[in-house]
Amino acid sequence: MARAEADIDALWKALARLAEDGNLRRLSCAFARFVASLGSGQPPPSLVLAAGVLSELEGHGHSCLRLADLAAGPAELLGWSDEQWTDLARHARPLPRSAQAWARELAGCEQVWEIGAFDYDQPLVLDGERLYLRRYWRDEMLVAAAVRARALETRPVDTEAVRGWLDVLFAASLKTGQGDTPDWQKLACAIALRGKLAIITGGPGTGKTYTVARLLALLFATAPQGQGQRIALAAPTGKAAARLKQSIDKALNELADKVGAALPLRELTQRMGAARTLHSLLGARPDTRAFAHHRGNPLDVDVLIVDEASMVHLEMMASLLDALPPGASLILLGDKDQLASVEAGAVLGDLCHDAQSGGYTDATLDYARAASGEDIPPAFGGDGGSLAQQTVMLRHSRRFSGPIGQLALAVNAGDAPAAHALLRAGSDGPAGGVRWIENAGQQHVLQLALSGYGSYLDVLTAAPNGSLNTNHEEWVRQILQRFESFRILCAVRDGEWGVAGLNDAITARLAQAGLLRPGGEWYVGRPVMVTRNDYGTGVFNGDIGLTLPDPARPGALRVYFLEGDAVRSVLATRLRSVETAFAMTVHKSQGSEFRHTVLALPRERGAILTRELVYTGITRASEQFTLVSPPGTVLAEAVALRTHRTSGLRGMIAAA
Repeated sequence: MARAEADIDALWKALARLAEDGNLRRLSCAFARFVASLGSGQPPPSLVLAAGVLSELEGHGHSCLRLADLAAGPAELLGWSDEQWTDLARHARPLPRSAQAWARELAGCEQVWEIGAFDYDQPLVLDGERLYLRRYWRDEMLVAAAVRARALETRPVDTEAVRGWLDVLFAASLKTGQGDTPDWQKLACAIALRGKLAIITGGPGTGKTYTVARLLALLFATAPQGQGQRIALAAPTGKAAARLKQSIDKALNELADKVGAALPLRELTQRMGAARTLHSLLGARPDTRAFAHHRGNPLDVDVLIVDEASMVHLEMMASLLDALPPGASLILLGDKDQLASVEAGAVLGDLCHDAQSGGYTDATLDYARAASGEDIPPAFGGDGGSLAQQTVMLRHSRRFSGPIGQLALAVNAGDAPAAHALLRAGSDGPAGGVRWIENAGQQHVLQLALSGYGSYLDVLTAAPNGSLNTNHEEWVRQILQRFESFRILCAVRDGEWGVAGLNDAITARLAQAGLLRPGGEWYVGRPVMVTRNDYGTGVFNGDIGLTLPDPARPGALRVYFLEGDAVRSVLATRLRSVETAFAMTVHKSQGSEFRHTVLALPRERGAILTRELVYTGITRASEQFTLVSPPGTVLAEAVALRTHRTSGLRGMIAAA
């Protein structure tokens, strides 16, 4: 056997061993083989290695592979040890030693398309010193071009009229800062009004939906006579969409009472339809990644508001921008410091990367002063580019001024000693307590579950009498509301401290206490999370419901879902893709809020346990937060580790 053939054979075996040990997805091995099969001859080992690493990084949420990382050794990005990478890489030697050398080597492979070449049907794309899967390069290019075009296009604004309305809309609001700090909510409305793209970011309690409700009122007030605004509300999950609609309706109704006849805001509330998931909005279809709405069949909207934008992955953002009419306005709301999407990309994080520094030009500062009456401090001036002029970061949290807020800020700043001190000094007081159960075992989580879920199970045992009792819907609503007040969050899916292990253990503990009677797959009181969109039943990935008796069919079970104050249900036997939901991942909890949140950390840190995950878990709690951690330094290690997702989006926007 020739040396090259022996090397490539050894490389395939090394990749297979990593997959067997669970350190590499089998999909990544299969993709590397697919790429190798497209060539006319024996593939160079360097190409096989690069293809496998690129596919694996996509599974970790990266949209591309920086060749500099490949040259230096991507062990940390892959979650491997240095020894694992060295053992794999030795089968592909000699490897290029620099990003430039890697680019030259890959550019010579027929499976790689280099920017500027004529043909374009290869699975890999080389863009400078970044290597992409073709579809992610296409998605990043689409998002970059659309974002930059929208950020550059501004509308003429009657600043005198806008300032008058903003003074009315914010007349009854408390100033968001102290001293000379401007009202960033008011500024966000003024800045968003003048463009086709607005990004409003901020942590929990900073008033993102409060602000956008006033922005909608401002759009309504300043629209040309007789010209209606077609407004759509959307979010990545059904839960987040329902909360968005509920929050905006509440804010607009409260505002209507304050502004009176000057602005018929209840008409605006009635005109807006229900908030929808992005999949539903775009017209997702079974068995295809394509949507019904796209550039050739755009959405019928003038204003689109997307909440929880940190959860929107790259492919979805590309589809959304492609389907948006050229004249429509897009408003993105989200917390840039939360976890990024489960799938590849960290779009909001890329778009808001420098939001805290402002970067507003003199023209923006002058416009903001004229339209809102607020002076942006000189420290936020500069030239952060066109996107910065349409981005506003809300900086004052009304909800998180107590221990939970202080803990979230400490974690977000990477200050582990301060976080430890706050947790140790915390209490279970009603004003917003934090608690830390250190050196804990699973039994501590089970005890918390027993007390936390006892609230909804108490109501469950007090079922209304009669199969068609008129109080049935109210009883269901009360059970759902109580269940939604408490939740256990996990960092991982597997193991004793993961979703699977804890759900089994919690179910057994509640049954032991006589609060549940599990028997078979479906039983009364079982909480479930939908894990796949099902358009036939109208349930979507992330929806959470409770299994309760069907009042119309004795012995039958239905799963009830709460959307705002409305209750809907589906026969349990019609739901195929669900899992028990006493415990859920932090990722799945985004867009939700619980009165008491428990975050259970695993024994081993691992690449998934990061600062953003801990921060997101903390900020799901509105009144009480409990951290449960096993012995060790897992919390300090997590707070020290920031999520890093490789992307070329910011560079593409700047270079567009």
